[in-house]
Amino acid sequence: MTVRRWAVLSSLLAPVALIGGWTAAAAVHPDFDQVRDTISALAAVDAPNRWIMTAGLAVVGACHVVTAAGLTGARPAGRVLLAVAGVASAAVAALPQPAAGHQVAAAVAFGALSIWPAVAAAPGVRSSWAATAVFLLCLAGFGLSLHADHLVGLAERVLAGAQVFWPAVAVLAHRDGGHRDR
Repeated sequence: MTVRRWAVLSSLLAPVALIGGWTAAAAVHPDFDQVRDTISALAAVDAPNRWIMTAGLAVVGACHVVTAAGLTGARPAGRVLLAVAGVASAAVAALPQPAAGHQVAAAVAFGALSIWPAVAAAPGVRSSWAATAVFLLCLAGFGLSLHADHLVGLAERVLAGAQVFWPAVAVLAHRDGGHRDR
């Protein structure tokens, strides 16, 4: 086994924290539009019950760091990128909109989460390269949506939702002796 048992738990908890966080926070935010509004708006300084999304983001950040530490079968540079994404996700929680540094932290998190699968992959593991390609396309779509406010929330959820599941995919592949997709 090339993954610590506790990394399985952390990798599975991250999607629950993120998607559960944005779902619960949106449910108690009466004017929130999940297609138009960003996840960060749920944790913004003036958001009602902002603690829900703030806690979700903090848990996701911690989960990514723990998963990176326990994913011993992945290449070290990829594990470092996953940990950087975790720290940046926690920084997003700690720097609510409109705080200085919020957008930088979000950009670092999304960027690191986009490329870490390919950087962490063993040679010839095509699924990790495909995941990185999909994440980069979603990241570009999210970037373009920033100029078309009516879809920014949807584009961000597609990107963040896809990215938050990949650590679990990697952990489970390594746990099972993975790399069958060569």
